[in-house]
Amino acid sequence: MRRTVGSSAAPERAAVLAVLVAAFVGGAVVANRLAGKPVPFLRWSVLRFLLGSRRLVREGRVGDGREEALARRVVEVARPGDLDGVIELIDDFARRTSFLMNVGDEKGLLLDDAIVRARPLRLLELGTYCGYSALRAARVMPPGARLYSVESSAANADVAQRIWEIAGVSDRITSVVGSLGDGGATMDRLAAEYGFSSGSVDFVFLDHAKEAYLPDLLRIEDAGWLHPGSVVVADNVLTPGAPDYLAYLRGEEGRRWRTVPHRTHVEYQKVLPDLVLESTLLGVAQP
Repeated sequence: MRRTVGSSAAPERAAVLAVLVAAFVGGAVVANRLAGKPVPFLRWSVLRFLLGSRRLVREGRVGDGREEALARRVVEVARPGDLDGVIELIDDFARRTSFLMNVGDEKGLLLDDAIVRARPLRLLELGTYCGYSALRAARVMPPGARLYSVESSAANADVAQRIWEIAGVSDRITSVVGSLGDGGATMDRLAAEYGFSSGSVDFVFLDHAKEAYLPDLLRIEDAGWLHPGSVVVADNVLTPGAPDYLAYLRGEEGRRWRTVPHRTHVEYQKVLPDLVLESTLLGVAQP
């Protein structure tokens, strides 16, 4: 008698497949660890990061405690006032302990160089996360400069503040919890409390929600905060990508903006490519 496959067969096959996939991934991660982690994405912290992507989008945190763990590591290990040491400690944590979605060491050099060239006195950062890029900015900003870092997650802003205090740069960085897309509340606060006004912003670093890059740049433009010569640097334009932002700047090339693309890699590895855009405002659109 021929046996008829019941409706339970498909779920059973799916369960077996899931077990096999989990076993394969687990074995690959263990082998990668034993080999000295030559493949950066075969790490438990990266897999947890990817699995926590929904919470990451919603809350700006991975959800497994890595941000708080980083703050504790800095407080416990770093020497107060040692800015270079704190930056190196965060890089080491991201490579060896838990992957972090900050700009990283490779792309951080591009950010450093852009700030050195621009010599800005008022900087605006969108996307604080754990405060790493703000540390790099503070290290190369000219005397008298101040960075205003806008972060939608109050928990992230708290982590960053603790790290800045240990590094000895909290007197040069102002944390602003909010979002430029919140109906004007944060932009009104930047204007009323911190003096953001016509032509007052020399440098902008974009490293927050990628879909907000273009809307927020247009908000800043419409507010008149930029001036000819203002520089905007954007991270992760290729991976995970900000295609509308890239298309806008390509369309404005030589008219309102001049952009230098920097081909690089996603933070803390050399496998996935990425793109950092460094754009300089020319002024009114040219014919």
